[in-house]
Amino acid sequence: MKIFLKTDDEIELMRRANRLVGSTLAEVCKNIKPGVTTLKLDKIAEEFIRDHGAIPTFKNFPNPYGNPFPASICTSVNETVVHGIPSDSVILKEGDIVSVDCGTLLDGFNGDSAYTFCVGEVSDEVKQLLKVTKESLYKGVGVAVHGCHVGDIGAVVQDYCEANGYGVVRELTGHGIGREMHEEPSIPNYGRRGNGPMLKAGMCIAIEPMITLGERHVWMLPDKWSIVTRDGKPAAHFEHTIAICKGKAEILSSFEEVEQIEGNLY
Repeated sequence: MKIFLKTDDEIELMRRANRLVGSTLAEVCKNIKPGVTTLKLDKIAEEFIRDHGAIPTFKNFPNPYGNPFPASICTSVNETVVHGIPSDSVILKEGDIVSVDCGTLLDGFNGDSAYTFCVGEVSDEVKQLLKVTKESLYKGVGVAVHGCHVGDIGAVVQDYCEANGYGVVRELTGHGIGREMHEEPSIPNYGRRGNGPMLKAGMCIAIEPMITLGERHVWMLPDKWSIVTRDGKPAAHFEHTIAICKGKAEILSSFEEVEQIEGNLY
């Protein structure tokens, strides 16, 4: 396992790439409403990213099955956990939720973040799922400090979400990030404290809880990208890219612009 530590200058470049992701998510947020297709959201995101001098990292990103991802963002609606492909046939409707995952490559470094949005009025049950999932992300960030372990992150996310009655997806994880979108180490959303690689100052990682309203089990659709819950119940996904420090981790991505638009939904 080769883990790349970043210099202060490299972390600053990482911050710029990730702040652009946050601004892109906010631009997408402005357009999320009933009747909008996920393909339209993708076009908005790609234009915004390229207008700001960056490349949408997800576009043409390869998978093991030989079919590159065809879009600039992932739009995962309701029971789709992650990697939903934007389409003009997927039309958002009142009460849906949609997770938007976005990546940018700017000045040689990657940004990566995700946020699950409400479409119109969403049930209290689903709002609570979103609330707990987002809170679990920050709990994970809170233990991601120099000298702790990857397992500490997974343990706190798992404990919090399972205590609230939700499923924690095992098959997909967070990851290291830097010059490449996916670097070592993997960052599971479950685990045991004190296990896994030690976190060191200069590491940059993406923490991304993927949490289900029902059972944790998932499967892949025939498109070889979309991951959905087996029981058809909704799932939430929130992601931040962070830099490990000697003290509190620094969150390089941002939900601030999105939350200014959304208001206090949950």
